[in-house]
Amino acid sequence: MGPGGHFRDRGSGLVFILSAPSGAGKTTLIKKVMEQLGGLQFSISYTTRSPRTNEEEGKDYYFVTPSTFQQMVERGAFLEWAEVLGNHYGTAMPNLEELGLQGRDLILDIDIQGAQKVLRQIGQAVSIFILPPSPEVLKERLLRRGLDASHVIERRLANAKKEIGEAHRYHYVILNETLQEAVETLKAIIIAERCRKDKSSIFDRKMKEWENTDGKNHC
Repeated sequence: MGPGGHFRDRGSGLVFILSAPSGAGKTTLIKKVMEQLGGLQFSISYTTRSPRTNEEEGKDYYFVTPSTFQQMVERGAFLEWAEVLGNHYGTAMPNLEELGLQGRDLILDIDIQGAQKVLRQIGQAVSIFILPPSPEVLKERLLRRGLDASHVIERRLANAKKEIGEAHRYHYVILNETLQEAVETLKAIIIAERCRKDKSSIFDRKMKEWENTDGKNHC
């Protein structure tokens, strides 16, 4: 078994919160890590915004009308929800006990507002902020992907400055300067947190093994 043992392949009901400014590479980073580590499930958010060209219903988001979204809010269907740049986004309430039994951890892709709400409800959630290398690189990435008009990009950059100012509140910060390094860092965090959660069960199991050797001659 390789480094990290079964922690590379199996989760235990942990919640990982990932936040980043738009264009920081969070979506690609999550995709790469999920390809390389087992036991991860991505939480698909609900949104009132229109799908982008490359987005699929039920894979990237659940696209709903504002009235449907409001009905979901009223019946308590969301773990958290927020308005971002005029659109609403919501995270469905997870069943963490069931996820643990299935050997899965949950990855939440949410903004800083949502992250603080989740941490208030799930105290053991692990928060991770993805930083772009610089303002210039972030602007270049937003321009290169060609999804937004110039005035929207300026709004995103202004919003990014505010979001980065809150990064110190997160448990971890990953600088996404090169994708592979960022992938390895995120994988290391997930494996370490899985190991930390299972520390007690590993200790108890091994202590019983040692207790069963008491008085026996192993010479």
